[in-house]
Amino acid sequence: MGKGTVIEIDGYTILRRLGTGARSIIYLAVEESTKNTFAIKRAILENPEDTRIFEQMETEFKVARQIDHPYIRKCYNMIRNRKFLKTNELILIMEYFDGQNMEDQKRLSMGDVLLVFRMVAIALNAMHEKGFVHCDIKPNNILFNPQGGIKIIDLGQSCRIGEIKKRIQGTPDYIAPEQVRREHLSHRTDIFNLGATMYWALTGRNIPTLIPKNNELGAAADNAGECKSPNELYRKIPKPLSELVMECVQEKPADRPPNMLEIINRLDVMIREIFGARTSGNAAKLNTTLS
Repeated sequence: MGKGTVIEIDGYTILRRLGTGARSIIYLAVEESTKNTFAIKRAILENPEDTRIFEQMETEFKVARQIDHPYIRKCYNMIRNRKFLKTNELILIMEYFDGQNMEDQKRLSMGDVLLVFRMVAIALNAMHEKGFVHCDIKPNNILFNPQGGIKIIDLGQSCRIGEIKKRIQGTPDYIAPEQVRREHLSHRTDIFNLGATMYWALTGRNIPTLIPKNNELGAAADNAGECKSPNELYRKIPKPLSELVMECVQEKPADRPPNMLEIINRLDVMIREIFGARTSGNAAKLNTTLS
């Protein structure tokens, strides 16, 4: 599947390539009958390892079809093309969202960070209520736009709450201990992934995980060791927010916050404090000006 590949899908006009994923390419397309815009993910079976992206696309389609939430990207249709009675191409028709992922965003204010993660927590809570865990929350899987819209994407590693996966799945910088140990996955797995993502957003650093990273010499580096809290690294980060993040990334799932609702409630308190302080500050300036 070369970069110059031109594809044709019955009923759709391909406008341009949006990006490249794990053994897949995502295109922007218009449905000819409705003129509606969609994102289309396409994967071709070229090598034996490509079966994994097929599995993930099938999972994304099945899970997304069971969740209807404005902060989670919808999947509308799956096209399976076969050759010699074997599926050799998958095409996933998805909701198009014109936004950037968190890694590509410019510097965000503290208020913006809190609002974004509150919406992420709301979306994950909706998944948990349906009995699913996302299992791969990270900056690249959170899209948002200047208008305040947000989408969680890539449900390809999602699973039922309580499932044990046969192999390790997750992103090394954000993966929970129970994912590495192949233990039961729960809503608290998403809480760890979310906490690790919040840690990165606040500090620009990654927390240590159970998957070793390579050092400059190419050897596996020891990730163990003390992880400083965001507030210890940057004093301007509110202590309650720093404490929440560190609670989310506790090694034992039972030591993390019990659910996303608690995280939402604690973020709400911080958001009211920040925006309340801004409102009070603006009022004070106004009174000073008027006097």
